[in-house]
Amino acid sequence: MPHEFEVREVIALEATPEQVWEAIATGPGLDSWFMGANEIEPGEGGRMRMTVAGQTSEATITTWDPPNRLAYRGDENPDGTFMAFEYIVEGRAGGTAVLRLVHSGFLGDDWQEEYDALSVGDGMYLRKLAAYLRHFPGAAAYHMFLPGRAVADAAAVWTAFKDALGLTGTVTAGDKVRLAVDGLEPTDGVVEFVHHPSFLGVRTGDGLYMFVYGRDVVVVEYHDFTEDVDGPAIERAWRTWLSRSFAD
Repeated sequence: MPHEFEVREVIALEATPEQVWEAIATGPGLDSWFMGANEIEPGEGGRMRMTVAGQTSEATITTWDPPNRLAYRGDENPDGTFMAFEYIVEGRAGGTAVLRLVHSGFLGDDWQEEYDALSVGDGMYLRKLAAYLRHFPGAAAYHMFLPGRAVADAAAVWTAFKDALGLTGTVTAGDKVRLAVDGLEPTDGVVEFVHHPSFLGVRTGDGLYMFVYGRDVVVVEYHDFTEDVDGPAIERAWRTWLSRSFAD
């Protein structure tokens, strides 16, 4: 039986309403901070498509009022479940904005676990949006959403995240990192946000990483904002890191 849910989030952003709109209402904008590859047909009734790990989900835009309000509703699944999103953008003094998100719909039989993940994940993705708008306004040249295998040991996953970033002890926003994995040049960065043991967001000079552990699955996300980026090499390096870090 489907279970109704709703998650509400509010975040202040160092960007104009027009910049926020570009980030939430265009495919290249979403590709620069959200998950997967995104396509958007602008206007009420337009279709939205998001492809993550080879799976494509679609939605229909129900409200299109740039740069103030965007709403869309995902296609309903055979069991009656679906998700809907509403973004409300409010301009503030000094060329800044406040973004309000309402994420609602109906979840399936494992709704409690899924809701717990959404209630945390929505806020983390908005913090990644904030980091993108603050430090890398403009479309990403390359984006990666790379899931690994299922891992039951949350402590082992968190240790692997920290090891890849040269971190020790308790991780907090503002910590300096030294990202070093085989196949990539070592690079310095800083922790942008953290929610132990499921989300760790990092900013480097070239882009944004987010390390995710949810529902026993490890995911590495990366958005690169440089003009000269070797996407296949980046993906190979992280695939190798995932397989070595979480071998059977």
